Order: sequence, then C-alpha cells, then structure tokens
Amino acid sequence: MLDLIRKKQKSVFIKLAFAVIILSFVIGYAMLTSPGDGRDGQQQGFAVAVNDLEVGFNEYETVYSNLYRLYQNVYREQFNPALEKQLGLRQQALDTVIEQALLFLESHRLGTKVNRQELIDSIAQIPAFQDNGVFSKERYLQVLNYQRITPDDFEARQEQQLLAEKVRDAIRGQIEITDEDIVEEYRRQNEKVNLDFVRLAPALFETRVKVDEEALAAFFDARKEDFRFPETVALRYLLFEPGRYAKDVTTTEEDLEKYYRRHLDRFDIAEQVKASHILIKVPLDADQETKDRKRQLADKVLEEVRAGKDFATLVRKYSDDQGTIAQDGDLGFFSRGIMVADFEKAAFAMKPGNISDIVTTPFGYHIIRCDGYIEPGIKPLADVLDEVKTEVVADKSRQLAFEKAMDAFNINRKTADLDNAAKVNDLGIKETNFFEREAPIDGLGEVPEISAAAFALSTAELARPVNLPEGVVLFAIKERRASRLPELTEVRVEVEQAYRQQHTEDLARKTAEELLAAVANGEALESQAKAQRLTVEETGLFTRAYGNFLPRLGNLDQLAEAAFELTAEKPAAPQVYENDGKFIVAALKERVEADLASLDDAQRETLKTTVLTRKKDLVYQEKIDDLKAKAKIVVSPTIQASIEKEK
Repeated sequence: MLDLIRKKQKSVFIKLAFAVIILSFVIGYAMLTSPGDGRDGQQQGFAVAVNDLEVGFNEYETVYSNLYRLYQNVYREQFNPALEKQLGLRQQALDTVIEQALLFLESHRLGTKVNRQELIDSIAQIPAFQDNGVFSKERYLQVLNYQRITPDDFEARQEQQLLAEKVRDAIRGQIEITDEDIVEEYRRQNEKVNLDFVRLAPALFETRVKVDEEALAAFFDARKEDFRFPETVALRYLLFEPGRYAKDVTTTEEDLEKYYRRHLDRFDIAEQVKASHILIKVPLDADQETKDRKRQLADKVLEEVRAGKDFATLVRKYSDDQGTIAQDGDLGFFSRGIMVADFEKAAFAMKPGNISDIVTTPFGYHIIRCDGYIEPGIKPLADVLDEVKTEVVADKSRQLAFEKAMDAFNINRKTADLDNAAKVNDLGIKETNFFEREAPIDGLGEVPEISAAAFALSTAELARPVNLPEGVVLFAIKERRASRLPELTEVRVEVEQAYRQQHTEDLARKTAEELLAAVANGEALESQAKAQRLTVEETGLFTRAYGNFLPRLGNLDQLAEAAFELTAEKPAAPQVYENDGKFIVAALKERVEADLASLDDAQRETLKTTVLTRKKDLVYQEKIDDLKAKAKIVVSPTIQASIEKEK
C-alpha cells in the first residue's frame, strides 16, 4: 500500500469524490489475467481473449458498470434503457477492454515500466483525493473504502493506466509539422463559404397526390407485411403489495444494526459552516478608482468589526447584500459547492467566532463572521432509528410479499390456477388489455421482464413472480392473438397515409433533382426556385471548423464536405441531400479565401499544436487498428449476444 496512507477513516465527500475517479477506471485497464494465474476471472472463463491475454467476466462488467455510471451522471433523468441502447455501452466496454489489452501487450513488447515514484505522484494529482488542492491521505482511503476498492487494487489499476499512457506516448512518437501543414490548417480554419439553398418538403406536394383505388390496392398488396398485426396478449395477474404484510413483520436490533451498517452512505453528515457577512458591492465594470474607494470602505468596516462594534448594526449600515440585511447578514448553514470559490475557502477555514480578512469575489468585498460549524461524519444509529426501522420493515415486507408470490407460484404452477392463488391469498385478480411486445402494459407500465415472459408463456402456465416497485406480480395468459396480415379495409387509413407519404416524397425528390440539374447547367437557383414558388435561403458564411454542421441546415456531412469544393464556375452541389424529411438543393453563393497575410507567429504556434495533436491521434488510431488486425481476438458468445441485443 502507498506509504502516504494512514488508517483513520471518516465518511466525507465520498460520493462526489468517487464520481471524479470513475473516468480513470473506465479508461484504465481492467485487471487483466493471463492463462494459468488462478484468478477468479480465469476460473469463470473469459469475456474476451486478446492473443494469450484473457479478461474475465468480472473485469468486463466492471468496465461496463463504470461506463454506465459515467453516462448516468452525465444524462441524469434522461438516462433510460433506450438511450443506453443508443449509446451501445456493451460495445463501448468491449472496445475499451480490447484496446487496453493491446496496450498492455505492447507495453511488454516495448519493455515499458512504471516506477514507484511515478505511481505515487500520479495518485497524489487526482482531484478526488485532494483537500484544498493538496493530496489527503485520509480522503484517499475514504473514497476507496466507500466503493469497497482496496488500495492495492486501485494502485494496480493506476499502474496499468500509467503503462497505457506511456505506450500511447510511444506510439504517438515524434511527428514533424511543416510550414505547409500550418498554412493548410490556417486555410482550413479561415476559408469561408456561404451557400444558397432550397428546402423541398414533401408536404408541399400533397395536393398533387390523388388516391386511385386500384393504385392503392396495388400499393397495399406490395407492402402488406408493413401493416401486419403483431402478436398480442392480455394477462390476468395478482399484485402482492408489500404494505399488506407490514403488520406481520418483526424487527430485531440485529436487523436494524445490519441495515444501518450496509447503508452508511445514506446517513452522511456533510461538512457545513454557518456564516454572516457584510458585502461592499463592486460593479463588474468598475474602474480602478471605484475599486480603490470600495476597498477603503471595506477596510474601514473591518476595523469597526474588530473594534467590537455590533455586527448586526454594521450590516444594516454598510452591507449591499439586500437579501441578508433583514437577517443581520446571516447566510445560515451551507455546505461546500454552494458559495463562490474564494468565499467558500475563507468560510471553511474559519472557526466559530472568527472574523475574516477582506475576501474578494466577483460580487465585491466581504467581511465574514463564522457563526457555527458542523463536522463531517455519520449520524449515529440512535438519531436515525425511526428511519432505519421504516426501511427495514419495508424491505422485510417486500421480501414477505415475494415469498407469498413464490408460494402461490409453486403451489399452482402445474395447474396454472390463478383463481385458487387469488382465493388463498385474499387478492383480487386484475386484467390487462391486449399489448404488443415491448409495449407498455395497461396498469403496469413498461415492464420488459413481464413482456418478455408473457410472449414465451403458454396459456397453461403461470409465469414466475416479477418484482416491481409497487409489488410482486404473479401472472398468466388471459388470451393470445396471433400475428396476421390484415385486409385493406382494416388498415385503410394507415395505408392511405403511407401511400400519400410515398408519392409526396417521390414528387419532392423529382422536383429537387430537376432543380439541381437546371442549376448545374448554368441556371440561377433563385430564378428556378421562384418558378416553383420555393424560397431560397442562405447559410451565411461558415468555415470548416463547423465540422458536419451547416448553419440553418444542421448536420449534413456530405454537403459540409462538398461545400468547400464548389467554385463560381461550378456552383451547384453535386447531389440532392435529405435532411429532417426534406430535400435540399444547394449552390455556392459566396467564397472568402483565407488571408495568409494575417497569419502571425502566435497563430502559427496554435495551429502547430492543433495539427500535431490531430496527426498524433491519427498515428495512434492507425497503430491500434493495426494491432487489432494482427491480434487473435476471441469474444465470449455471452458478451457477443449481449452486444447483439443492444443493437
């Protein structure tokens, strides 16, 4: 273990601190094991093997879980199964593990080493382990202890990450940047174009589409599968609500103590300070004379405070903080992260009764009085006994509800007699409407576990109980409707809508192609658009720095690339583009060449760094691709299946 660490432990800032180190765990190595080392990953089989290096399922799941938590922290309430699937977290985790394995093998080939001091220095620089910018032995142990990670494990992973960084640096190597590279980058960043464009929305052509019965029938016959009625089921179910069984729950001191110990993070006491202040406000645009005058006033007020004058009286006389004057400057208790940085630093460095020096913030000059301090720690069990007991009863009630549901399942599984289960448990049978696979279930909501089980269940079976937030569900099939092809009369509205949509798109696309052909043959886009009663818009000047994004159009990678190849002689974009359901015809309106005379030495240095970074990244990715192509990579069928399911 690092000799920087001591054993004293407290629960302080642990959750926030761990969020900071998640990323380094994601990009760091999983604990890679090689054949025959006897570790758990090897005993349980491997998730992925890269040449002779194997990564166990536990290590793969660690990388996946850390990625999951990372995106969960980023997207918060927007993070859901659909977004998880869109992000492809399983594939990301696999790619990360393979890349780290390749780097690990390359480090052995290159003979790369990490010495002890490099390891110590790297850990000391992680913000999550610092207190006021300085490495804290206590904080280091607290964060790791909270997440049940031993220092030895963390240090091993950190060492592997440092190895990876050294290998990356070695691969990226020494790359030379020429003056031509810098000039080309300057042109790339400063050359500008402005495009004229026309959007053709299919909706503009709706009045031109006439529905012919014979054509509609032919359209339907050719696409009948598109309108197939899916298989649906309706359920009968019992809901074992935990609240029904709370009266039957008994709790012991051991139960309460065990729950308390396992959920210490819920009872954290955040470090807090109670402060009052006098604010001498300084406008953000104040000149130096004003700042000096305000500072002199702040110094005068501080002298009066330290001379023993009543703080509340001075607040009412001098303070510009209108929100706290009525409270005699009292800000109440607050934790870290609430106030601006300099104010917070001063307040948390004080003891009750202390008066600060002048503290400068963007608001002006503050004189702070510390009125109280709450040390970080954990609430004792005695103070949270009622809360703990409530949670223990809730947990035991849920467990009892599940046991009742399992008993009902086991007793009635062969007969699928839900009525008998309802009678024995004094429950009413509920029913759902018909629903499709992966669709919300009436009365239950979106429950993929129930939906998947329901469509695999026969009408003579009970499904295993499923735990939901509201209780435990025991269910059986009420009725199943097989998938079938419909008659036109059953789906006429949908078919006609699709027919109109298809024909309006065809008309819009055809018109766009005719418009583009005319512009390519020398006609002006504006006159051609006017003839079609279409409006010409323009993007405004933009550079390549916009990437695939075009002003007023959005992301159009092909047009973004083609835009800088257009000339006054050949202004028409090479094709019709589709964007947001509309067809786009574009032509060059204006081109502004980069002014090479404005390229100074400072810009050259900045551009050199930009080009160097891009070239190094390209070299690194090419090397990784080469290593991957030459490596023998075997992915476990279990992992492969989970990735396929994600697509």
